[in-house]
Order: sequence, then structure tokens, then C-alpha cells
Amino acid sequence: QVQLVESGGGFVQPGGSLRLSCTASGSIFNFNMNWYRQAPGKERELVAKISTGGTTNYGNSVRGRFAVSRDNVKNTVYLQMNSLKPEDTAVYYCNYYNGFRNIWGQGTLVTVSS
Repeated sequence: QVQLVESGGGFVQPGGSLRLSCTASGSIFNFNMNWYRQAPGKERELVAKISTGGTTNYGNSVRGRFAVSRDNVKNTVYLQMNSLKPEDTAVYYCNYYNGFRNIWGQGTLVTVSS
């Protein structure tokens, strides 16, 4: 199965930007790809998703600030995060469903704080 590795997390001040990457070990051409996040003490929530055809959808809390994109040649999905807020602090995970089960990356931590 195709494995996922997230990168790009880090520490940023409120109002700042980060770009996360999710690089797959094989082709993601046939998969809808998702970004989730999980903050301390909270349930995992859907942040953004992008279909095989490039259609995007976003969670209410990030719509207008985050943008998801994909590069099928590089087998990579990106999450551009702008106007970051302290409540965006979380571990961000990349995900896809392979027809049998959900596949997750190991996550990358984003901390937004002054």
C-alpha cells in the first residue's frame, strides 16, 4: 500500500503562514486525498480534501484561509495555511481511503503562538 509522510510543520506566530506537504511512496492519482488535524484533548477533524479531479472542500473553521492542492507527478499533496490562529495548533495528518481501509501518515505538528 502507498505510505504517506507529512512535513512542513513548525512554530509560527498568529497571522503567519505555513505550507504542509504530504508525500506518498507511490501514485496517488486514483485517490481522493484529505488533511485532518487533532488538537490536544480534541477529536480528529477534517480540514480539507481534494478529489482525484481537483475538487476541493474545507472545514468551516479554515475556509478562506487554507488551500489544498495536489501534484500527481510528485505524488504530493499540499496544504497552504494562511492567517494562522492559535486554535489552528494541532497535529496535521494526511489521509486517503484505499477501498479497504484508511491510510494515515505519522502527522506533523503545527504550533501557532505568540
